[in-house]
Amino acid sequence: MSDGREAGEGLALRDLAAGRTAGADGYIRFPVDAETWSRLCDGCAGGQQDLQALWADGGTMRLALGDPGHGVRAIVSLATDAGRYPSVASRHRPALRLERAMRDLYGVEPVGLPDPRPWLDHGRWPGRQGDAPYPFLPVEGEGLHQIPVGPVHAGIIEPGHFRFTANGETVVRLEERLGYVHKGVEGLMAGASIGNGARLAGRISGDSTAAYAWAFARAVEAALGWIPPVRAVLLRAVMAELERVAHHIGDVGAICNDASVVAIHASCAVQREDVLAVAGACFGHRLMMDCIVPGGVAVDLSPDGVGRIRGLLARLEATRSDVLRVYDSMPSLQDRTVTTGIVSPALVRQYAAGGFVGRASGRAFDARKSFAYAPYDQVDFALKVRGGGDVDARLLVRLDEIGESLAILAQLLGRLAPGAISTDLPAVSSGEGAALVEAFRGDVFVDVRVLDGRLARVHARDASWFQWPLLEAAIEGNIVADFPLCNKSFNCSYSGHDL
Repeated sequence: MSDGREAGEGLALRDLAAGRTAGADGYIRFPVDAETWSRLCDGCAGGQQDLQALWADGGTMRLALGDPGHGVRAIVSLATDAGRYPSVASRHRPALRLERAMRDLYGVEPVGLPDPRPWLDHGRWPGRQGDAPYPFLPVEGEGLHQIPVGPVHAGIIEPGHFRFTANGETVVRLEERLGYVHKGVEGLMAGASIGNGARLAGRISGDSTAAYAWAFARAVEAALGWIPPVRAVLLRAVMAELERVAHHIGDVGAICNDASVVAIHASCAVQREDVLAVAGACFGHRLMMDCIVPGGVAVDLSPDGVGRIRGLLARLEATRSDVLRVYDSMPSLQDRTVTTGIVSPALVRQYAAGGFVGRASGRAFDARKSFAYAPYDQVDFALKVRGGGDVDARLLVRLDEIGESLAILAQLLGRLAPGAISTDLPAVSSGEGAALVEAFRGDVFVDVRVLDGRLARVHARDASWFQWPLLEAAIEGNIVADFPLCNKSFNCSYSGHDL
């Protein structure tokens, strides 16, 4: 998976941002010309900064960039030439799917785009390309055959198509076709009230509803100078950590199930249900949907709820220790996970892959630390990183993070003090803000532009945008039968990706 960039002198974000002042959200905002835009993209390709997001806003293209090593973040804007602009992907390949999606949605044309095929447009949109088959990449070579899988799968999961090219049982190439759960979130957000926008944000990807709602709330609050109460910020983190634990423990069990170790799967399933039941009892919804809102939270945590969560922490730690003990004692299970589905540190750095995918391949990035936000800037926890880059490392990072989340929850509960859980909407009715929040699978980015009290533009970027391409790389050289293990060890979001 090559970078595909043209030769050019990369521009470091930290140099361009020097002397500029960041907004309340931590992002510096400024316009650039086409040359500077391209040089910043070359800088991404050269590892001088990370690409966080790319989106269209009317006749303007925007890039969110980050340099965690120097604590610099920026959103740069380029005015298009009648919708045309220099392709980012021609210089930095991780932007490829982002650019294809923006072209499908808004008609902007990235000049020099390496892959002109549609991405979200499946030939069903009125006035578009019609019902032409999607042109998968050609296959050449002796003894190669193709295996199409999906978009409808055997389990009750979201749809996605996987086109395997194999030599016998060995996968030579995997090509993904996504976009089947495109639901027009950005179109629904445009012109919506802040309250309706918050509800939509929490439904972008159901397994990250607390994270998305928190990112949206922080972005709106930064745009309008809206300050949530301290208790509300602590409760947001409690919800986010419960969400993280529930899905990590569920994924650990599912990975083991794909290796036919049903005992661990059953234990993890019971523990995940325990987390969801406690969340439902404490916050009125098992997934804590609509509990985090701009200005604070919609539901408080009672003293009884605090006791329920403390009891849960003890049960979770016991389960985590048991799962790790059993996992370590089963060579037959580790034979399926160790050295399976390796993602190299170089690819992880190139794609700025977040979450357990990045940390399992040595990338020490976690939005809770790398661009710390309240209350994590006052919480003590370790950033656990492993170097194997395989299914085993991704599973162990999850178990590591469950342990850290339990410690975080204990600290948060100890700091809860009586107080308000929300504040009223301020008089300011227009502004722009962005937020980066660590969801269970990686960093979620949300940018909002508010005009006269309503949402003029909202863009949300799931961690899966930079993880799905790495799954293609991870399965190369592995056997077809190991794909379920690799896929579950990533557990990328279809819904969060498909906008």
